[in-house]
Parts: sequence; C-alpha cells; structure tokens
Amino acid sequence: MTDSIMSKAATMEIPINSNGDTGTLPEDDSLEQAAKLQWSLDEKDLQQVMVSGPNLNETSIVSGGYGGTAEGIIPTSSIKGSNMHHSSSSSSMTAEETTRGVAVEKLETMKKWGLNTYKCTKQMISERFGRGSRTVDLELEAQIEVLRDTKRKYENVLRLARALTNHFYNMVQTQHALGDTFADLSQKSPELRDEFGYNAETQKLLCKNGETLLGAINFFVSSINTLVNKTMEDTLMTIKMYENARLEFDAYRSDLEELSMGPRDAVAMARIDAAQQQYQVQKDKYERLRSDVTIKLKFLEENKVKVMHKQLLLFHNAISAYFAGNQQQLEQTLKQFNIKLRPPGADKPSWLEEQ
Repeated sequence: MTDSIMSKAATMEIPINSNGDTGTLPEDDSLEQAAKLQWSLDEKDLQQVMVSGPNLNETSIVSGGYGGTAEGIIPTSSIKGSNMHHSSSSSSMTAEETTRGVAVEKLETMKKWGLNTYKCTKQMISERFGRGSRTVDLELEAQIEVLRDTKRKYENVLRLARALTNHFYNMVQTQHALGDTFADLSQKSPELRDEFGYNAETQKLLCKNGETLLGAINFFVSSINTLVNKTMEDTLMTIKMYENARLEFDAYRSDLEELSMGPRDAVAMARIDAAQQQYQVQKDKYERLRSDVTIKLKFLEENKVKVMHKQLLLFHNAISAYFAGNQQQLEQTLKQFNIKLRPPGADKPSWLEEQ
C-alpha cells in the first residue's frame, strides 16, 4: 500500500501558481499521512532492532534507501562514540555502589566492635568491683599460674647464665692476654725464660679450656632462651586469647541474663533471641580456646622436662670437667651434646664476640 502511494506521488504533476508556489493538492494530506506512517514504522523497526535484534557490532547500516548498493554501507564502529557516555555513566554508578557497600560494611564492623568493647569493659569493671560474676576453671587457672611463676624463675636463670657467660668471657680474654705477655717476656728475659714459659703455657691451656666451657654455657643459654621466650611465650599468648574469650563470654552471658529478667514483649523477645545467638557463639569460642590452652600446657610441660634434663646435665658435666682440669672429659661433653666450636681465624665474629 505504501509503495503504491509513493509511486503515485512520483508521477503526479505539480502545478505552480503565479507566485511560483506550489498549489495545494487534494492528495497532500494523504501523502503527509503516508510519510508519517512510514516514519513511525521505520522508528518502530529501529527500536525493535535495538531491543531484540543482533549485536550492532556485527551489523551495518545501509544508506541510500531500500535500493541502495553495497557502496553505501557504513560500519557501526563509526557510531560507537554515541554509547561511550552511557557506558562511562554505568561504570561510575557501579563504582559508587561498590564504594558505598564497602563503607556500609566498615560501619557495621565498627558498630559491632564498639558494642563488644562496651560489653567487655562493663563486665571487667563489674568483676573488679565485685558486682559481676565470672566463669572460673580452678584446675586450669592453677596450671596457668604455675606456668607464669615457672617462666619468671627461668627468666632469672637465663639472666644469671648470661651474666656468668659475660664474666667468664672477660676472664678468658684476660688469660689470653696474660699468656701472650708471659710468652713475650720469656723471649726477652733469659734469666726467667723457663718460669715465664711454663706460665705462658698454663694460661694458654686455661684459655683453650675456657673457650670450650664457654661453648657449653652458650649452648645452655640459647636453649633456655628458646624455651622461655618462644615456647612458653607462645603458650602464654594462647592463654591471653583464652582470657579475652572468657571475658567476652561472661559479658554476653550477663547481657542475656539481664534481658531474660526483663519484659517479654515482641521487641524484647527479638533482642533475647539475638543475645542468645551471640552467647552461643562466644561460648563455643571460649570452650575451643580452653581446650587449646589445656593441650598446649600439657605439651609444654613435657617439652620443658625433656629440654631441661638435657641442658642441666650438659651444664653440670661441663662445669665439673673444667674446674677439675679434665680437658678430655670437657671435650667429650661437647661431643656428647653435638656442640661445635668455631675454628680459630674465622672471618665472621664468633659467638664470644657477639656477647
């Protein structure tokens, strides 16, 4: 129908009046309506293609009307710029939503942290003033106190052993210098050559045995330091986490008890349910850490006995052999415990110089 109207309009003669204007034709209205109808159909078709048609990246627009040739094909890459603003707007909106989500999440985290801190502070103050109750495991508390007392005593042993190492190192250095002086005087004093000579040899032997003893004492100090500042400290860190969990557990327990004693309306029941859930979470955490502390205390005690049995035997044998003047037994003690001294003349400073 549209094609017939358009062909009719193409063959019609258009009269011109005296002013050079086109005359009014009775078919003008019908032609105008046909053009509007054609435009609306084309617009609907274009909208349909935009909504459900193929990807524009894989299509082309034909110019020159329905009978246009391939020379009028315009690639769609030339009109991609029209969609860039829309894409950038969508990306901006997505970035804003992501940022807003992160901010809300951080705000919720800070809110929970603040509420938890308030409850724990309230519980701690109540316990200190004797108004609040606390959960106590008498057996575990006694073991923790024994560990803390043992750590203090072992730290004192470590401090004294280090002081002994420093003093003995200074003595060995003095003996070494004294032996060198005696040897030099033996060369420069012919009348006292023998006397200076055997004193120089004695000091050198004492210096050698002293360095061997220092190797044993240094091994003793290193092992005690590992036991005190690593093994025991690791267990005490777990104990600290357990004590914090105990405080949180009692805080939420007290909160649940207070809510349970209040009114029982709908709002109160919802708060009680939420408090019950938090209480259960804190209870599970507390019991898990209590179990961890019990296991670590058991293994720590076994490890402590094993380490100290070896180190005390080493310390005793080395000290006894040195002051008895038994060089062979002193060297055998170091071999027994796989202690190796640094060879003389090494590039790096020995452990004696690092004290």
